[in-house]
Order: sequence, then structure tokens, then C-alpha cells
Amino acid sequence: MSSSFTPTDLEAHIPRLRRYARALTGNRDAAEDLTQDTLERAWTKRALWHAGAGDPAGSLRAWLFAVMHNVFVNTVRRTKTTESLDVAGDSAAEMVATNASAETGAVVRDIQQALRRLPDDQREVILLVGLEQLSYAEAGFALEVPIGTVMSRLSRGRERLRQLLDENGAQGSIANGPSTLRRVK
Repeated sequence: MSSSFTPTDLEAHIPRLRRYARALTGNRDAAEDLTQDTLERAWTKRALWHAGAGDPAGSLRAWLFAVMHNVFVNTVRRTKTTESLDVAGDSAAEMVATNASAETGAVVRDIQQALRRLPDDQREVILLVGLEQLSYAEAGFALEVPIGTVMSRLSRGRERLRQLLDENGAQGSIANGPSTLRRVK
């Protein structure tokens, strides 16, 4: 059974879509374009979405991330870019609260640089599960991969991220405390 959604339903997801688009593209303007393209595609293809209780495919949020992922992949294929994606974007300072300490800003920049060095498939899973707090099933739906693949990519991505942060000494002050990467199921 197919159901529809309203423009207001879409509006509720725009901030998360923008954040994920920014992480994917690394550029504010490209992220805005990706978000706009995603919303346009979602609206024109809204008949393809169906709500379902307990079904990741029924989650509008997961479906929108799947649409964004597909629009992004198609755009990358079309442009055949060879330059790496920049998660830090225009300025790492934009992602740090204005009252954050210099040490916190440095840690955020180190994490962003480490994220940039991850393979795309691992970075996408970390962003969807860790940042956007999608369930494994929702992330798998968004990326069109099985839950086991999500779990595997997440595990390898987290481990690689830890290694990269250790190489850069980014976890010097946070290594003694609890890990800043938390498990989300």
C-alpha cells in the first residue's frame, strides 16, 4: 500500500539532509544543490515511498537519505571527479560552536580530516549511523546494502578512524577519557 507525504513532512527533514549533504560534498553550495535536487527528486517520486510499520523502507527519513545517496552517486559518476571529497567544507570553524575552546576546534578538525581519508563506503555508514543516528536497517536501506554490510563497514570505518586519529595525535587528550565514537544500534 502506497501513501504520500506533504511538503511539511519534507521540511522537517531538511536540516538533517543539509548536514549529510555537507558531509558528502564538503562544500556549502554543493550541499545546498544536493539537498535541493534530493527534495525535488523525492517530491516527483513520492508515489514510490510507502509507509510501513517497523520497516526501514517505511521510514521517510531513511527513504530521503536513500534518495540523497543515489542523487549524489549519480552526480559523482556524471562529473567523474578525481578530487577527494572534503568533509571539512568551507571552514571547520563553522561546525564548532562559537564558544568552543581552541582544543575542541583542533579535535574537530582532526576528526574531519580523518573522515576525509576514509573510503567513501565507510564514511557514509559512519555519518548515517553516528551523525544522523539511523538504525543499521535504515542505513542499509539508504545505501542499498544488507545490515551485515553496514555493520562490517561501520566496524572497519571506526577502527580506521581510530588509527587515523592516533596517527595524527588527535586523541591525545581524549584518549584517556571515554571514546568519542559511541555505538548506535
